[in-house]
Amino acid sequence: MEKKNTYQPFVYPQPSGFGQLALADGEKAILVTNDDGVTADGIRALVESLRGLGRIVVCAPDSHRSGYSSSFSASVPVTLRRLSDDGEVAVYSCSGTPVDCVKIAMHRFFHWRKPDVVVSGINHGGNDSICVMYSGTMGAAFEGVCVGVPAIGFSLLDIALHPDFSEAKTVTREITERVLREGLPEGVALNVNIPAVERLKGIRYCRQCKGRWINEFHLIEGEENTGEAVFQVTGEYINLEPEATDTDRHWLACGYVSVVPSHIDYTDYTYINNSK
Repeated sequence: MEKKNTYQPFVYPQPSGFGQLALADGEKAILVTNDDGVTADGIRALVESLRGLGRIVVCAPDSHRSGYSSSFSASVPVTLRRLSDDGEVAVYSCSGTPVDCVKIAMHRFFHWRKPDVVVSGINHGGNDSICVMYSGTMGAAFEGVCVGVPAIGFSLLDIALHPDFSEAKTVTREITERVLREGLPEGVALNVNIPAVERLKGIRYCRQCKGRWINEFHLIEGEENTGEAVFQVTGEYINLEPEATDTDRHWLACGYVSVVPSHIDYTDYTYINNSK
């Protein structure tokens, strides 16, 4: 007996007057997010550095979401909660991932007008080299790029709970101002990493270093061959090109901010051309 297709598309309800921003003519709009949570020191420092550049909307996870990359909440609802609005900065928390934060902000606050830039961070810890692949900070930035908005991810190479962001704030404002003024190529986000040094030497635009992680889990207890084992994520980074002088790892080690223009197009065009 032939089964009937009973699929019914779900129609999202759209109450009138939802969440749209009131912007003055010519006023810039900046969407800020992160993966360390809406109360993290890094996102507070980022907002402080961007004040005066336009209307800022913060939409960030309600708690820590590091390592979520570009994941989103496909099977569970997310909750959006307004925390504050002083007229220049509106702050919302979201129960989902960093990508959820960008998606829902675009849907609810920027439905008729896209933000001028998406800024993610300042992350507690680096996202250089292969770490960009796992980063929730950069996942949020890439989501902005996917909908046609210039995006930047900022990370400080310091995993302390309360790092010193004073030098980083100068960098975040300088680079964001440049992107607001000049824009970015289509499909490109900037992956900006800032070394934890007393005085930065400058900014270098460079490429991503080739590297990988090894020894990525530490056994806490148990034995997997006889029952159950418990592991903690850890790891050791291996630089696969330690002699290279044009990579993010090199310039960070020299005390410079590294800026890697990162493309969302994963295609290997050389392989295609060689296969013809």
